[in-house]
Amino acid sequence: MPLGRQFMVLFPEGGFLHKRREVSQRFAEKNNLPKLEYVSLPRAGAMKVIMEEIGPSRDEGASTSKENSKKDNNFNQNNLNNIIVDTKSGDSIEWILDVTIAYPDRIPLHLQDIVCGTRPPCAINLHYRLYPSNEVPADTEGMTQWLYDRFIEKDKMLEEFYRTGQFPARGNNSQIVRQVRQDNLRYLILHLFFIASTFLQYNMWREFWSYLW
Repeated sequence: MPLGRQFMVLFPEGGFLHKRREVSQRFAEKNNLPKLEYVSLPRAGAMKVIMEEIGPSRDEGASTSKENSKKDNNFNQNNLNNIIVDTKSGDSIEWILDVTIAYPDRIPLHLQDIVCGTRPPCAINLHYRLYPSNEVPADTEGMTQWLYDRFIEKDKMLEEFYRTGQFPARGNNSQIVRQVRQDNLRYLILHLFFIASTFLQYNMWREFWSYLW
């Protein structure tokens, strides 16, 4: 981590839900795991490599899979896992931010919707939960089960959201709701920048090609 980056983003789903759901459910049935409807079962390989390279020191109290399964009974959610790196503690991951996304009518935004503006304005709900990284089991089996548990919780949370319009509350803790509006002018400026950049690169390559030939 030579540049002092503070975040690493991980998508354990390994692909789009509409492409992965059927494969995920077949895998779950074959391995006696819950068949998830709103998320797919995650792949733990990338997380394992990350935690081995820049995870917390394992001899400073990283939990085992058995200890962790007793510790965590609450709801969680995700579609994105942001792994937060604390550069002040020796460039190691200190926290794992678990992000769950709920889309209107269960229909996610696609790239063409954003680029072409073909979809009407809508509200997208994001739910966050934070875990100390040393709660993640160090062994492969325990880490995989920990990740499975998070996605099983996500599935239950999304089921509740699409039924009631709200994510389930955890115990007596109230959820803090904050609305963030996207700026249309910002999107316009970004689009113009990318169009101008593409045009400039095209002309540079054309000039370079004509110079060679």
